[in-house]
Amino acid sequence: MTIIGILYHPKIVTSQPLAAEIEAWLTQRGVTAWTASAWEEAAFSEALAGADFLLVLGGDGSTLHAARLALPYKIPIFGVNLGRVGFLSEAQPDNWRDKLSKIVQGEYWIEERLMLHAALRRNGQMINSFSALNDLVIGRGRQARVLHLHLSVDGDYVTTYTADALIVATPTGSTAYSMAAGGPLLPPQLQNFVVVPVAAHLSLDRALVLHEEAEITIQVQMGHEAMLTADGQDGLDLESADEVVIRKHENHSYFARVESSGYFYRRLMRRLGYLRPQSEG
Repeated sequence: MTIIGILYHPKIVTSQPLAAEIEAWLTQRGVTAWTASAWEEAAFSEALAGADFLLVLGGDGSTLHAARLALPYKIPIFGVNLGRVGFLSEAQPDNWRDKLSKIVQGEYWIEERLMLHAALRRNGQMINSFSALNDLVIGRGRQARVLHLHLSVDGDYVTTYTADALIVATPTGSTAYSMAAGGPLLPPQLQNFVVVPVAAHLSLDRALVLHEEAEITIQVQMGHEAMLTADGQDGLDLESADEVVIRKHENHSYFARVESSGYFYRRLMRRLGYLRPQSEG
């Protein structure tokens, strides 16, 4: 029997009522479903391990959060967009029945997306770790002062950035902060990293595309505040001489898709304003 977990965003007023509606709809079709707030992990941690799919009702932030929750269990995610962009979501509030019917009937395919893993080392000791679907960002704090960020790849020194921030993004994250900073757009099928400086000053200002097995080490030098953030959500204050070691995560994130495999380009062009909304499949 298929078991579907439904996570709703507690601060979106339409999210919880829609979750209840979807749960009832699934139950009528013989599917076991449960519903929980996406930010109350203790309430559904045991149920999560037994889920076959994870429905996420919210925006891209909710989907990024769910991807990290689902990562250890390799659960496919199906998003219903209730946010502003919804680039990662598969359905909208007005068509979720049609698309979810295909999931129930087995008419879907699974898309794998690269995840990042970051370890923070201080004085030679690892003190914390993060995972991310979009990106990991080392950025300045409240003071408008640049950081000095020494980049090494596979143990070899590459360059030092003098910049406001440095983004390490997946193909998924290439359409987010990385794109806003001038980075390249990568389709989700690729397994590359993108390193993009933000407001580089008298230093390399071009994006670097690295292979999937690359080990990226960034040493931070500054005399003021700096922070490491994962997907714009989890964050940790940095100290001068800290090292952030980034590599691909051992697990992928999985998305249940009912559109054709070329959906990414249609969706991208629509979000950028080059296609009418009905042009998206």
